[in-house]
Amino acid sequence: MRRRLLARAAAALAGALGLLALILALNTWRQPSRQVAVPAVAPVAVDAQAVAGRLAAAVRLRTVSVDGQPDAAAAEYLKLHDWLAASYPQAHAALRRETVGGYSLLYTWPGTDAGVRPMMLMAHQDVVPIAPNTERDWQAEPFAGTVRDGFVWGRGAWDDKGNLVAMMEAVELLARQGFRPRRTLYLAFGHDEETGGERGAAQIAALLKSRGVRLDFVIDEGLLITDGVLKGLDAPLALVGVAEKGYVNLQLTTHGTPGHASMPPPATAIGTLAQALQRIESQPMPAGIRGVAAEMFARIAPEMSAPMRVVLSNLWLFGPLVRHQLEQGPSTNAMLRSTSALTVVAAGNKANVLPGEATANVNVRLLPGDTVAAAVDHARQVVANPAVEVATAPGMQSEASPVSPVESPSYRLIERTVRELFPGTVVAPGLMIGATDSRHLLGLADQVYRFSPVRARAEDLPRFHGTNERISTSNLAELVAFYHRLLVADAQAGLQAGVQPVR
Repeated sequence: MRRRLLARAAAALAGALGLLALILALNTWRQPSRQVAVPAVAPVAVDAQAVAGRLAAAVRLRTVSVDGQPDAAAAEYLKLHDWLAASYPQAHAALRRETVGGYSLLYTWPGTDAGVRPMMLMAHQDVVPIAPNTERDWQAEPFAGTVRDGFVWGRGAWDDKGNLVAMMEAVELLARQGFRPRRTLYLAFGHDEETGGERGAAQIAALLKSRGVRLDFVIDEGLLITDGVLKGLDAPLALVGVAEKGYVNLQLTTHGTPGHASMPPPATAIGTLAQALQRIESQPMPAGIRGVAAEMFARIAPEMSAPMRVVLSNLWLFGPLVRHQLEQGPSTNAMLRSTSALTVVAAGNKANVLPGEATANVNVRLLPGDTVAAAVDHARQVVANPAVEVATAPGMQSEASPVSPVESPSYRLIERTVRELFPGTVVAPGLMIGATDSRHLLGLADQVYRFSPVRARAEDLPRFHGTNERISTSNLAELVAFYHRLLVADAQAGLQAGVQPVR
């Protein structure tokens, strides 16, 4: 009797597992590829070595942004402006150039049809400083503009003079050919992106707003074409940033009674603050595969190899497991939640004196759907101590951006261009976890996308704002071809691509 019951239970379990396997298989099979099928397009002919030489020349100009010193690189910006005019004469003959906010540049290329909304391509002129005492770790001097071993080396080669030069190269080629865009094209090159963009992109946005300009879409620097980064995906992956995280700094303050360190009270300002910071770090805001992350996985899943395709196609079952795994990596964790990073702590000025005050800064990056107010409330609830003051710190602050649609003509234009020029590349929406100048254009554009056709492997990612920044000469030529094709395809598509009329 017992054997019979065990056999029946085993048979029922086997049946249930078989049914589950069937459901998983059917659900996986019912999710076909969502990649647009387009034939490969031959890229425009580009003299890669000549372009590399020009990028190297731009890298040699030390347009370094320094916090609190907006004019520190003034002479270098002026040199860059003169260099651009001399290097791209046809572009400067066809486009009107204006200087905004001191050193930012706004180019306008009037379109042939004033009845369609303009587009904007963005890049920035400034670069971050070299980390102190790391110059000797570079394989090429960071501001020498070295072209060697198939790469352009130096600060800004990737972020973001590579994009800036590639855009100008593409426009120069088109202007030389007598091309006219159908819609007006703006090129916006800010000079203080690395310190917030208030004097650059924000002033450009204000100028255009004063002129009544309404943009159809904006493309700024952003996510990349990665290869070998996502386990289970053999093809390169191009993530197009459809949203950008918000940004706020929280200031935590505690107070204590100053006195001699030989007679400490049970609770000190530093001790109370340390407990609060530990709570914030150990109790982050909730994570979930939702919004942009859910859409990204929905588009990637059909392209994955088994078993990852089964897992990502059935998040209704495997979602908690996938979320747990993603939370282990800093970059993937940042896609799933609003993050809080402890960045600055200040207290005390003498080794044997108890401080009367201790403060800390917590840098919060907000997921779309979360708000600055929600971040403050979460911190207060987690700290749960009235002796700790939690408030927003002065300075840069922005809510998370709206999510731009993936079904818009502008997103499809980017998607098609990538698929045409980078055959076999998987294209999906992604979340930009850093801040870009494009956030200043949100009020003027229907859609904002953040994408750079820069190729990167896992080992390349630390070069961003780090040591040995570089871009390959072949990839640089691909950037030129991308912007060239994007502008040509947009002009050819016209109203058939769904260009929005001016209202």
